[in-house]
Amino acid sequence: MIELADVTKIFGPGPADALAMVRVGRGKDEILEQTGNVVALRGVSLTAEAGKVFVVMGLSGCGKSTLLRLVNRLIEPTSGTVRVGGIDMASLSRDELQEFRRRRAGMVFQRFGLFPHRTVLENVAYGLEIQEVAPAARDATGREWTRTVGLEGYETAYPSELSGGMQQRVGLARALAIDPEILLMDEPFSALDPLIRREMQDQLLKLQAGLGKTILFVTHDLAEAAILGDRIAVVRDGAVEQIGKPEDILRAPATEHVAAFVASVRAIPS
Repeated sequence: MIELADVTKIFGPGPADALAMVRVGRGKDEILEQTGNVVALRGVSLTAEAGKVFVVMGLSGCGKSTLLRLVNRLIEPTSGTVRVGGIDMASLSRDELQEFRRRRAGMVFQRFGLFPHRTVLENVAYGLEIQEVAPAARDATGREWTRTVGLEGYETAYPSELSGGMQQRVGLARALAIDPEILLMDEPFSALDPLIRREMQDQLLKLQAGLGKTILFVTHDLAEAAILGDRIAVVRDGAVEQIGKPEDILRAPATEHVAAFVASVRAIPS
């Protein structure tokens, strides 16, 4: 389970002053003008249940990727608490945090993040190499996941020899190969062509049906959120506007901003 409780994140030279303004309800633009600080997230509280897909969606610059990076402490919150599996992430030592990233959390990026000088198999098994898994065991696991994502026969190919969709499959296999408790996915399919994007969505749903991972998935596309998410949080200007099941958000948008997204989705996916 992933829990955020009243999390605010401010970037800039004087976050304490900006935080005080946030707490009395000052707006993002006013805070930037007066303090030079950017309010990326404002009082965000949400819970991603274990074994479910929780989607965070919103327009570019709304703070959704910042939220994702707070979960594995790539960045630190200005205020509030982030817990994973009941553990306060701020309480982890440097070594404990490194261990968390190596074994408990997998991350899939928008731009694939593959090593160009490594083969498909070497990319997939990279996390296991970092864990110091024996070569034979990591090779076997790497081959298993390469096969699982539909890339059997491409083990010795390099990323430059693959299509965008195939590269993203490698990224997904690499994240899953370490058998993480949670997957953090930052707009992983947005760079793909529409047909390949839908194929990757189907691939993720198929894998999730068998694995039951806790997935925090970031997107700017409500249709994608509705296809993938067990629950969705719609974020605007760093604040959560609505949290609910896809069908609830599509049928009963809570704000005009959410309604504008809903208008672009013609039908509720089955």
